[in-house]
Amino acid sequence: MPNRSTDNLFQLIKSMQKGEKRNFKLYVQRNAADDNLKIIHLFDALDKMNEYDEVQLFRKIPSLSKAQLSNTKAHLYKQILSSLRLLKDEDNIDIQLHEQMDFAKILYNKGLYHQSLKVLDKIKEMAKTANQITFQLQAVIFEKKIETLHITRSIGNKADELSLESDTINNHLYLVGKLSNLALQLYGWYIEHGHARDSKDVHAIKSFFETNLPSYRIDEIGFYEKLYLFQSYCWYGFILQDLLMYYRYTRKWVELFEDTPLMQHIEPGQYIRGLHNLLSAHFNLSNYEKFELDLQKFEAFAASPAATNTQNAAIQTFVYLHIAKINKHFLEGTFTEGLQLVPYIEERLEEYHLHLDKHRVLIFYYKIACLYFGSGDNEQAIDYLNKIINWKVSLRTDLQCYARLLHLIAHYELGNYELLEYLIKSVYRFMAKMNNLSTVEEEVFKFIRKSFSLSPSKLIPAFKSLKEKLERLESNPLESRSFMYLDIIGWLESKIIKVPVQEIRRRRFLEGRKALNKG
Repeated sequence: MPNRSTDNLFQLIKSMQKGEKRNFKLYVQRNAADDNLKIIHLFDALDKMNEYDEVQLFRKIPSLSKAQLSNTKAHLYKQILSSLRLLKDEDNIDIQLHEQMDFAKILYNKGLYHQSLKVLDKIKEMAKTANQITFQLQAVIFEKKIETLHITRSIGNKADELSLESDTINNHLYLVGKLSNLALQLYGWYIEHGHARDSKDVHAIKSFFETNLPSYRIDEIGFYEKLYLFQSYCWYGFILQDLLMYYRYTRKWVELFEDTPLMQHIEPGQYIRGLHNLLSAHFNLSNYEKFELDLQKFEAFAASPAATNTQNAAIQTFVYLHIAKINKHFLEGTFTEGLQLVPYIEERLEEYHLHLDKHRVLIFYYKIACLYFGSGDNEQAIDYLNKIINWKVSLRTDLQCYARLLHLIAHYELGNYELLEYLIKSVYRFMAKMNNLSTVEEEVFKFIRKSFSLSPSKLIPAFKSLKEKLERLESNPLESRSFMYLDIIGWLESKIIKVPVQEIRRRRFLEGRKALNKG
């Protein structure tokens, strides 16, 4: 996968759709000045590039000097944004409210105060319906200004009404600010560290959460306060590996949108993230039936205008829907079948590489590696794990650690014993440095070291012994994180009865379905 270009203008042009590019050309050509003709040449040259390359740029546009480049790029960037601004999205509530606010200001500047106040009333009503609190506040502030400076004959008890309205909105904004900060900081901790690794992490997270959770009454708070409240509990439970808490609050997150369907169109990204986390909760709890139902719901939403109207929503839909589809194959034990998704995912990763964050790409690489490993193709698994290991990033240290551990196990499967001695030391040092060594990992390292000297007749009993030890650790919250990243028990079972990991997973799945049907 190529490195993402860091040139902002290049990224903006590559994000444009055909209709937007055509509209830009028409917009610029209305004023056929020399400067505009120059920016069209620059636009065309950048549009045809696969990667940003200034040497190639000067070759394509000989009339463009190095001294002119910076200003020409800045001018082009501004013109593109201006042309995109004219392509008004009638369904975008922010744009509608901005437009109405502009109308109110124009009317006010014309001395038409009563007309301006009517528009402000309309803004407040629209904003309240769509839960857009900041626009409500802007409208109230402007209304107070008009009432203070001019005699509108509406003063009566208007001062008290506006004061109460302003205080109510400010209280909502205060809670939105506190809860959104809490949700963001918890999510940021998870992105950097993953799940709580030890009792020190657990204490720190609990203390942070309890200190920063503001007081509230659930029946008095609005949509966004509830959204960030549910997200805060969602990340809190997930970090602590309290999977039932994680499930409860992801369910509340999704139900909040289902109870307010309008918000699915206003905040499609948040709804998509909610569905993703709900599916992840089902996956972690092995709730296959509920997983299937909510996956169908997600697929239906993915085909709706709300999920396809913007590139941002389309990209998020691709990411989270395909993570869920891979997880479905993990649950069913159909790893080889799941590999059929890989070519399409690779194509989309290439297409969206300017827009995807590294965290999402790492997750895809790890899940694809697990599909190959589970289906018995260790060499392909190693190729994808190497992409993670060789990508120097400072996030998801947990994923970095377990990618290395799976990489070690894949080489063990291939019998690359000369390399294993080095890998054991290297992976052990890395996981220790990242404070990511639990008893589970210690036992795995100990086993692999010891297995080199075991005779074939003693190897199966050794696998059984390790499996029994690890099964006793599964219920320990601070050890269970290892089993969320790697199905080590499944791998050990596959070694004991000499079948691929996916066959173990498939048997578990079918036995679970059979037991459910009997019940």
